[in-house]
Amino acid sequence: MEPLTINYTAYRSTAFNSRVRFIVLHYTAINFEASVQALSGRASAHYLVPRLDDESYQASGHSGMQVFNLVDESERAWHAGVSYWAGRENLNDTSIGIEVVNLASDDNGVFTFPAYEEAQIEALIQLIANLLARYPDVSPQNVVAHSDIAPTRKSDPGPAFPWQRLAAAGIGAWYDEEAKARFEHQFTTQGVPQQSEMLAALQAYGYGIASVATADEYKALIRAFQMHFRPADYSGELDAETAAVLYALNEKYGG
Repeated sequence: MEPLTINYTAYRSTAFNSRVRFIVLHYTAINFEASVQALSGRASAHYLVPRLDDESYQASGHSGMQVFNLVDESERAWHAGVSYWAGRENLNDTSIGIEVVNLASDDNGVFTFPAYEEAQIEALIQLIANLLARYPDVSPQNVVAHSDIAPTRKSDPGPAFPWQRLAAAGIGAWYDEEAKARFEHQFTTQGVPQQSEMLAALQAYGYGIASVATADEYKALIRAFQMHFRPADYSGELDAETAAVLYALNEKYGG
């Protein structure tokens, strides 16, 4: 039997579409050295953004801001776990995961969220802008937090992450202040939406609500939304401002 010949060049077809539909942001909660070790096993991500003041990064011999590509973008990384966004489950299949070194901590439910370095934010803006230019199917509302796609399990990248600044640079979604003020006046004078209405609005934006069966799960969902879009207060308690931001987002993005 003659060996099989495969011609990879004579005829090429255009792919139907890209694998990538989402960009998911994470914090590592551990330093650079530990992050490299952790992301070299079962857990993985496409990119790792270090901290310049991290002693383990300095000890590694690197200088200046370098973003590390750990998994090829065409391949699936294991960073999202059990997840849901905008009608899709298991977002590992359709996303690019970016881990940012940040020593956030959870001490029995008491969270600490350190600020991100300026150099990290500048690097992220450049990195994600490049990704969006190459993956136009990623809409603004599909640049998400890990906590958005797994709100009962995750808190990253946390309320210290500057989503509004990224949105000003053309990355991700943000609401219009006029629409927020209009809805906030409505909900302040007429009362906030009922839970069923809020769940429907959250689902319209992209959040998963199928697993929200208890008061604690509902609170976790509201908290995840607040960490992204109203980080000054992420108690998980619904108020007029939180509802107004959600309704303003849906008005802007057609949810």
